[in-house]
Amino acid sequence: MPENPEQHPSWGAYPAPGSPPPGPPPPPGAAGGYPAYPPSSSAPPPPDPRWVAPGMLGAAHKPGAMALRPLALGDIYDAAFRIIRFNPKATVGSAVLVAAVAMAFPLLLTAILTFTTGLTYDAAASSTTGEVEDVAGLIASFGALALGGVLQAIGLIFVTGMVAHVAHAAAIGRKLSLGQAWAATAGKRWRLVGLSVLLGLLTTVGITLYVVLWIVVAVAAPPVLVVVWGLLTVPAFVAGLWWFWIRVYYLPVPALMLEEVGVTGAIARGYRLTAKQFWRTFGIALLTVVVVNIAGSILSFPISFVGQLGVLAVDESNALLLLIASQGLATVVSTAFVAPFTAAVASLQYLDQRIRKEAYDVDLMRQAGVLE
Repeated sequence: MPENPEQHPSWGAYPAPGSPPPGPPPPPGAAGGYPAYPPSSSAPPPPDPRWVAPGMLGAAHKPGAMALRPLALGDIYDAAFRIIRFNPKATVGSAVLVAAVAMAFPLLLTAILTFTTGLTYDAAASSTTGEVEDVAGLIASFGALALGGVLQAIGLIFVTGMVAHVAHAAAIGRKLSLGQAWAATAGKRWRLVGLSVLLGLLTTVGITLYVVLWIVVAVAAPPVLVVVWGLLTVPAFVAGLWWFWIRVYYLPVPALMLEEVGVTGAIARGYRLTAKQFWRTFGIALLTVVVVNIAGSILSFPISFVGQLGVLAVDESNALLLLIASQGLATVVSTAFVAPFTAAVASLQYLDQRIRKEAYDVDLMRQAGVLE
């Protein structure tokens, strides 16, 4: 054992006989005390304690909704539910707002036609009474319902971009309001629309070319070759669609929102991030599609069922209005879960791939304030 106290940094000399006992350490900033560190206005705020379980606040590996390490399926789903639970306004609220506005259009048009033209609908016969006005009104109402679906799809493009920012903030223990999430997409909204249009065009062109090839083969080839063509190309085409979905279509939106890239740069980023990770990304994405479709059907079925019963019970003059209203409400309720959960899972997979390939967890810890 060393006899000199200076040989160990934690030891000190005994006080001299008669000297006062050692007191508490001097306050911060006092002479001889440890230096004071005033809070900086640029320092990130502390993580929201609601993101993490008791006893985990401040833990470097989980300052927010997700663990800052490579994520398993359970981690991704748990984080997605946490994001929706602790930030419902910017996730569920944005999706409901978009769906409600989109579905209000066919409902309003049907109400106007019902009360101004006396539009009737025979639900039992699934037809109108046969008058020209009723047929035209029926076409207009269901056409407006289809147009409302298109408007909803356009609005959900922006919701997906907002959820990407919400998920990124949640990963470091921050919570964005609905207004903050919308403001975070400023400067990239038109790029987001352009990205969605480009991906949609690529998908449409690919499907159209395959259909044209089918028509040519069906017309020019004998039946045996048509069968062989189908057996060979249908599985290949489905596999090609799956490959395109994961490598090209799946991750560009969070890349566009969270990185300084353009439309083509976002597609390239998604392609690189899914390299050598296709099956894992595909499995989680496909399972998510199955889960949200089942959950969406469970949520919307009671409303649609009650609406169908109501259509049979009410007068023909109000049947179509009730039908459109029930379909619109079912769509809103289903979208409230499907859209934010799907977008959150995709955004979390984007963050997971960056953690796996680029050590992005270190950057996230710095953003969370747990690393200098």
